[in-house]
Amino acid sequence: MDTSRGNSGASGQQLLTPTRFVWPYGGRRVFLSGSFTRWTEHVPMSPLEGCPTVFQVICNLTPGYHQYKFYVDGEWRHDEHQPFVNANGGVMNTIFITGPDMVPTAFSPSNMDVDDFSQRVADPSQDSIPRMSAVDLEVSRHRISVLLSTRTAYELLPESGKVIALDVNLPVKQAFHILYEQGIPLAPLWDFGKGQFVGVLGPLDFILILRELGTHGSNLTEEELETHTVAAWKEGKAHISRQYDGIGRPYPRPLVQVGPYDNLKDVALKILQNKVAAVPVIYSSLQDGSYPQLLHLASLSGILKCICRYFRHSSSSLPILQQPICSIPLGTWVPRIGESSSKPLATLRPHASLGSALSLLVQAGVSSIPVVDDNDSLIDIYSRSDITALAKDKAYAQIHLDDMTVHQALQLGQDASPPYGIFNGQRCHMCLRSDSLVKVMERLANPGVRRLVIVEAGSKRVEGIISLSDVFRFLLGL
Repeated sequence: MDTSRGNSGASGQQLLTPTRFVWPYGGRRVFLSGSFTRWTEHVPMSPLEGCPTVFQVICNLTPGYHQYKFYVDGEWRHDEHQPFVNANGGVMNTIFITGPDMVPTAFSPSNMDVDDFSQRVADPSQDSIPRMSAVDLEVSRHRISVLLSTRTAYELLPESGKVIALDVNLPVKQAFHILYEQGIPLAPLWDFGKGQFVGVLGPLDFILILRELGTHGSNLTEEELETHTVAAWKEGKAHISRQYDGIGRPYPRPLVQVGPYDNLKDVALKILQNKVAAVPVIYSSLQDGSYPQLLHLASLSGILKCICRYFRHSSSSLPILQQPICSIPLGTWVPRIGESSSKPLATLRPHASLGSALSLLVQAGVSSIPVVDDNDSLIDIYSRSDITALAKDKAYAQIHLDDMTVHQALQLGQDASPPYGIFNGQRCHMCLRSDSLVKVMERLANPGVRRLVIVEAGSKRVEGIISLSDVFRFLLGL
């Protein structure tokens, strides 16, 4: 990116400050123009990698007061969430660049999405970051709680769609082939003998199976997975997890489920408390619960989408929505120099072994881990659901977990393109620390997005991670 742009009339002796301008509202072609270009040059802005609706450009600005506007798809626009004034040319955004012995006059930057590279503007300790009052937080949480308490899981059901359940007597190998072919991350388990749903099979099960079988020999064979039914695995998993009943027999973890008329707050709490990705919505017209019908898989993203849709046209009723995420106790952040962190941020290098990556996913209890280079810049992301790519062409039978690298596993995942489902599309979902809470919520509400990687603008250096569960724990005050 050309960072030499600036006030062409400025003296070469003046200090130039690299300043990032952001247009986060989409468009096909976006340009920047302002007093620093004498309004004669339209500076093209580039979409941010991983965030196609966010455009940015870096300009070198001289100290002083500047005005600017955005030219979006042939129309002049200004950013309502940045400081602006009414001038002869209409409404214009404003910015003040400080220099030696200078102070801003008649302008105070607030909640700006323009980063001065000479300082860390996203530091919550800085005065330029708007503070969140306890009253605003309490009001927002109360209104969200009221909304979720008056909405039911039935409202999460799509107008049309399909739900897939697996027989517990299926071989594990076949079950994971089905997950891969259908492009779904997990599926409820049906026991014909009991006439009820008894559990859920997902990527974590496949990870634990591969790790467990890998300890019994030098190679994974197709026969080992062929002889293990899902039911047998669930019983074996209970042994591994040391889950026993009163007389010492292993028993699988009971199914976490909800009914269609359970309120959304209770559904969200069940997901959070049980640390699961989704819960089946099951309905039976009989009092004893027999002949249950599987209606849907309820997830936090679906509930968050409901919140975003409800408050989309009344965002002022939730004062916290416009807060930048760097000013909110939300997510896991890379600690600053001299700071300690009680919750370390897990990352992977591309040359790390797949075995160590799977162990880290299990130990950290997360759905995905950023893959970074030696400069801690984001390269890719490895998710629990990526493990299902090993079901393609029986790849699990030809690999050693400790011999395959994360990079090789990701390449295998890119080659494996399931015909349906959530695995198609963008892999790395990112945001900036200056992004507002509502922008982060809208991105996390998209299907298949469970975590956003917070990156430094320009360098893509990983600064933190925000997950769906982080957002809900914050919104519900947990």
